[in-house]
Amino acid sequence: MKQPEASLAKRLARAVYSRACGARVWANGLASSSGDIAVHYGGAREGGAGGPRVKVRRLREHFPEAGWRFNLVYTLSSASHLSAADLARLRRRGTPIVHNQNGTFYPAWFGGDWRAENRRMARAFHAAHHVFFQSEYCRRAAHKHLGDRDRPGEVLYNAVDTAQFTPNDSIQTEGPIRFLVTGRFGRHHQYRLEVAVSGLRVARDAGLDACLTLAGQFDSEMLVEIRQQIDRLELQEFVKIPGSFSQADAPNVYRAADIFLLTTHQDACPNAVLEAMACRLPVLHSSNGGVSELVGTEAGIGLECPEDWEIPRPPTAEALGAGMVEIAGRRKAMSQAARARAVDRFDIQPWIQRHREVFEQLLK
Repeated sequence: MKQPEASLAKRLARAVYSRACGARVWANGLASSSGDIAVHYGGAREGGAGGPRVKVRRLREHFPEAGWRFNLVYTLSSASHLSAADLARLRRRGTPIVHNQNGTFYPAWFGGDWRAENRRMARAFHAAHHVFFQSEYCRRAAHKHLGDRDRPGEVLYNAVDTAQFTPNDSIQTEGPIRFLVTGRFGRHHQYRLEVAVSGLRVARDAGLDACLTLAGQFDSEMLVEIRQQIDRLELQEFVKIPGSFSQADAPNVYRAADIFLLTTHQDACPNAVLEAMACRLPVLHSSNGGVSELVGTEAGIGLECPEDWEIPRPPTAEALGAGMVEIAGRRKAMSQAARARAVDRFDIQPWIQRHREVFEQLLK
């Protein structure tokens, strides 16, 4: 099932909020700004859950929000609030725009007017002086759905605080292998849970002593159907659904597991994968999208899934079950590699430093 288009009330609320953000851009022209880095996030909010909100929170720790006296605007593709007129006003004033580009809209996951959503997303993408693509897959999707651009851009993968997300002191060697699925699950992500539960049945039937935890926020009707599936497959003893957790609780959620499982179709650059790797969890995942770029070949196993912009292509239950058996056998080496890869390639400090370098270069 695809994610539905926003309701009329939500679209109206978004329009009102965008106008308020535009008024702030206009008003900033009446005030001078200092020579230091003073970033305005274009109306994107911070928070403890959700990719864009977590990203803004992390950035604001190093580059605090400058609400009225800003000299640089940072926009996020998944939290786009500035109109074409707002962005044109910023460019006329010479205010640098840096854009963070995640995935795009397409029929395989979005049930509304995906072309209209991409047109809205494309405004900041083409207006920006510099674009950070969250993965090579994100760059390819942007050029496919938003159009080519010839201004500067680069891939800058999402990052994780490897001092906060740390592993347990030792790897569990006794008891069932503990698989973990996390996320915010609307109806359009129901297939992720269905294939995880079915895959567990296949793995257990193949002789693997394994259990599964589904942690996060769930559509209530969907959760009823998932519980019914668990009952049909006689997995009540082996599947836990503890509910939602905060960003502060996340490290302990990962530490209570052995292997991270992600079957999302064409996921762009999920923070959860990096957080799991930092906590020494290898990753069993769909090979399409950008996840393979994060995991590589040493920190997990990618299950072959064709790229498709029209319908989701998760792994089959049989392929997932076989993958669970395989990764369980290679867990020790892959666990060590996952932590090392997260520290070497995705620690948050170089991510912050690269932002600082680009900001300073543009402000010169």
